[in-house]
Amino acid sequence: MKVKLGIFSIILLLMMVPVCFADSTSSGSTTSSSSTSSTSSSSSSSTTNVDDAALVYVSNVTMDPVSYFPGDTGTITVTLTNSGTSAIGLSHPDLLSSKLNVNNEDNWEAMSYVGAGSTISYSLITTAKSTDGTYYGLFSIGTKSGNSIHYPIKIIIDSDPLSAAITDKPTSFSPEAEQNVTLTIMNTRDGAVNNVVITPTGSGSDAYPSTYLVPTISAGSSTDVTFGITPHTASNMTFHVSYENGNNPHSIDVVLPINFGADKTAAVPVVNNVVLSSSGSAYDITGDITNAGVSDAKGVVVSVGSPAKGTGTYPEYAIGSIASDDSNSFEVTFTTNDLSSIPLVVSWKDSEGNDYSITKTLDLSTSSAGATTGTSGSSTKTFSSSSMSGGPGGMSGGPGGMGGGPGGSSSSNSATSLLTGSKGGGISSFMPVIIAAIVLVAGIVLWKKRKWVMGKIKKQQ
Repeated sequence: MKVKLGIFSIILLLMMVPVCFADSTSSGSTTSSSSTSSTSSSSSSSTTNVDDAALVYVSNVTMDPVSYFPGDTGTITVTLTNSGTSAIGLSHPDLLSSKLNVNNEDNWEAMSYVGAGSTISYSLITTAKSTDGTYYGLFSIGTKSGNSIHYPIKIIIDSDPLSAAITDKPTSFSPEAEQNVTLTIMNTRDGAVNNVVITPTGSGSDAYPSTYLVPTISAGSSTDVTFGITPHTASNMTFHVSYENGNNPHSIDVVLPINFGADKTAAVPVVNNVVLSSSGSAYDITGDITNAGVSDAKGVVVSVGSPAKGTGTYPEYAIGSIASDDSNSFEVTFTTNDLSSIPLVVSWKDSEGNDYSITKTLDLSTSSAGATTGTSGSSTKTFSSSSMSGGPGGMSGGPGGMGGGPGGSSSSNSATSLLTGSKGGGISSFMPVIIAAIVLVAGIVLWKKRKWVMGKIKKQQ
């Protein structure tokens, strides 16, 4: 009986050993599984953060100015976009370059966050410290729990200023006459320039307008600015051009020499077909004026100068405008106590409203007088080309001080085209008397020589 009980106890003990081993194995397996799950969760979270940071990218870069002068200060603005689904922390933006200094790199000590689908911008204030050339800097910014972001930025440094030149001006200037001058400003740089201010300066001349503003001149473009210049003395006028490249001031100067001389494009009035007639104490001058110049003469007025004095029907005669190569007639009535010469004054304006005048002197002392006609005591005088002065120096206020047509005389055609004024006047009125006298003299000579002539005839027979 005891033997059977001992065998039963041994069998029971042997059966319990595998059960205990199985429980121990099960417990160890559960612990190991829990540890493995925890490790896997941590690894997955870290991978997610890195992937989200990779979805942040540089979406835009702007530079002001686009192109630096050496020493210029500018702003480079970098915009980043988060295309992920969670916010990403960003820190310490910087621009790595040996050509630019970053002046505000310590402004972002704290971390900033860009939300999912949002953007964030960083403005870096920089100063160019290198010579001319095209360089590349590297924008860099750190991310929280991720890799840093890097982006190359093109940097242009160019010391070439704006270009400016006088592109239109008169061939010469006339004292106290306003004439147009055009200044062309050209921007050959890679970026626009702003607040371009042109100021003409010069003690010997006036300019209108006195200053002019061009808000912006884009890269590769130009603009024209026209000034009206009224010179008082022959001197230089300087156009001072100031402008801004970003917020950096720069300037250039353009010098305009002002010299007085004949304007090749001016109107040139030429006086022809002049006739002087008298009636009692009054006199009358008629004639033609031809514009032999390039420009039109506007508001042409003909009058007489001292000692003559305009009176009667036409003390002054307004012709109006005379186009280039065109002509018109005039008539002036006047009185004078000195008929040795008559100053004939022709005044006009150009297209800018500037006043010009010339004085043609009719020299009566060398004129040929016609016969007195009618019963009223009126007479007519015609004038040869030598009786009309007004060549070089005979022009008052005209272009370059030159008078009339080519060579300074406005009466080059008058010698052959002056009117006699009254029918039958001049030498033609004596032709019958002259012919009769010649016939009479010939008859007397033949009568006195009749015997000698008859002898000659008989000998020939």
